[in-house]
Amino acid sequence: MKNHYPGLLPKVHLWVDIVLLNFSFFSAYLFRFDGFSELFRNQYINLLLFANLVWVLTIHILKTYQFSRLSYHFNTQLGKFFKASIIHAAIIMAFLYLSKQGEEYSRYQFLMTYCLFIIMSILSRAAAVLFLKLYRKAGYNYNRFAIVGKGALASLIREFYGERRELGYRYYGMFELSEQNPVLALEMFVREKQLDYVYCCLNEITDDQVREIIKMGERQRTQIRLVPDFRGFMTNMATIEYHDMYPIIQVNTKPFSNFNEQTAKRAFDLVFSIIVMVLGAPIFLMVFLAIKITSPGPVFFKQKRSGRWGEMFYIYKFRSMYVDADKMGLKHSQGDDDPRITPIGRFLRKSRLDELPQFINVLKGEMSVVGPRPLFKYDVDMLMEAEPHEFQRLLTVKPGITSIGQINVGYADTMAKNVERLKYDLQYLKSYSVFNDVLLIFRTVQVMILGRGQ
Repeated sequence: MKNHYPGLLPKVHLWVDIVLLNFSFFSAYLFRFDGFSELFRNQYINLLLFANLVWVLTIHILKTYQFSRLSYHFNTQLGKFFKASIIHAAIIMAFLYLSKQGEEYSRYQFLMTYCLFIIMSILSRAAAVLFLKLYRKAGYNYNRFAIVGKGALASLIREFYGERRELGYRYYGMFELSEQNPVLALEMFVREKQLDYVYCCLNEITDDQVREIIKMGERQRTQIRLVPDFRGFMTNMATIEYHDMYPIIQVNTKPFSNFNEQTAKRAFDLVFSIIVMVLGAPIFLMVFLAIKITSPGPVFFKQKRSGRWGEMFYIYKFRSMYVDADKMGLKHSQGDDDPRITPIGRFLRKSRLDELPQFINVLKGEMSVVGPRPLFKYDVDMLMEAEPHEFQRLLTVKPGITSIGQINVGYADTMAKNVERLKYDLQYLKSYSVFNDVLLIFRTVQVMILGRGQ
């Protein structure tokens, strides 16, 4: 039996929120004024009517309740609800401020209304998500689907829904179009099984067959979902853009090239670097004096490293080695026994304080706070031979002062460690967010405090 209640869940959420908004208002009024005797004789009833009108307009403009079975997640619903609530509260506050009778409204009642509304709406969403998850796992509220195609892509679709039973999709078989099994045979199969969805693997059917399947779906009131074969380049986080009516697949060959991501990351880098350099000025001064007193030579050290797109730039550090260390013929760090490192330099490396001047590189736009570590030219050449495709991805972003690879692996003194660190940094490119950057910075601070740097 087909699903007779499509789109019911958004309607339920909408009306539940409206009921909760009014219930919160009345409850807050009861707590504030100890009864409802004067409610319908004063301006509060007008405020309630206005609040309902504003809420309906807000959720309509923001499309708060537009979601599908696949996009229904607790975090997503919570984000949409908070956005609508903040805008709604701001409009009501502006109304109270501009109203001639604004001073007559209780601020306590206003605050309690929103506190109750938000708490109860969060609980209602959590209950709905949990109930649906258990209800669908038990085999109820499901959609029937079949797949046209029998290759690897068809298997992936089947496995996707098989592993996510809480989505409520029940598999009814694969169907391969041929002379013996034309679209007419597929239509009989759809009618017999009363399917809600038919997934079509586009790499296994012709354009003419697609047109016939769509017409069949119209006759049987069955949704048709066309599945292109994106395997192989979806790891590059491909996105679909619509140019007029034509879908264009854009493969993201340049991470953070999206304007919003690029702006957010650069703004975060600038703000964080300025804060560190201002608040950390006493530490800069102490390190400066310690190097100057304990070892002859310049305080700062600069060295050529490979940056974004392989372009060379000078990286800045506090000097942790003796002035003539390069004459010893060593290139990579040799750990605690490295004869080139000064006594104070050993502490600076363990605490990562030697990296602080790199915030100058961040301000200049040569580096980011978080990103794959900048490498020597010969390390770049070796990695390009060992892992050419993977390493090329790292060269598309700015190097960073800290990275997930640096935290988990540390300084790489062998090719194996370089490759291991490379794999960690590739994970960062696939899961970038400002929040993840903040988490990595906290982990770096932990390494600094515990002295686990190399």
